Amino acid sequence: MKLYDPVKRALDIVVSLPLAVVTLPVQAAVAAAVRTQLGSPVLFRQQRPGRYGRPFELLKFRSMRNPAYEGEPDADRLTRFGRLLRSTSLDELPSLWNVVRGDMSLVGPRPLLMEYLELYTPEQARRHDVRPGVTGLAQVSGRNATTWEDRFAHDVKYARERSLALDLKILARTVTTVLRRDGISNEGSATMPKFTGSTQHLGTPSAEGAAR
Repeated sequence: MKLYDPVKRALDIVVSLPLAVVTLPVQAAVAAAVRTQLGSPVLFRQQRPGRYGRPFELLKFRSMRNPAYEGEPDADRLTRFGRLLRSTSLDELPSLWNVVRGDMSLVGPRPLLMEYLELYTPEQARRHDVRPGVTGLAQVSGRNATTWEDRFAHDVKYARERSLALDLKILARTVTTVLRRDGISNEGSATMPKFTGSTQHLGTPSAEGAAR
């Protein structure tokens, strides 16, 4: 792992920086479309836990309209345009700048909500032993069409077994997943239902908002 971490970070920069620059025209076009379809702000900004649970500001393109009232469900806020952004993963393009800054990696567990930190079991919390990723093992193993327990199991498996070979395999599978638009949403939810704690967790769960 001593060699893996710096090599992976170097690869993150070598890949994400040129990719972020090359896709600037696409990002500009998406930003204009978001502004037209959903209004301002164009970017979705939210504090998310990074490695070791340290917070950072996640950047994505907005894919939901502003709520008409407090508590409006995500399914009602997600427009056809927003679904298109998510299904093609175009909403994720600004996250490349998170990778450049070192907040994230190209591959790793997806950064979820800060509120979830207190709900994880000690085993599930191991997903924060590594930088969160734009894509990850859970995303190519069902994406949102799976359970939280399965998703966290994949995250922990990645944290334990991470290697450059595994990263390359996940990146290759990500291309297929995006092209097929697999696992965009969970049954009965616009994305994933909010995490309220595992059955083995003894605390009182409390979290707001669905994971994106």
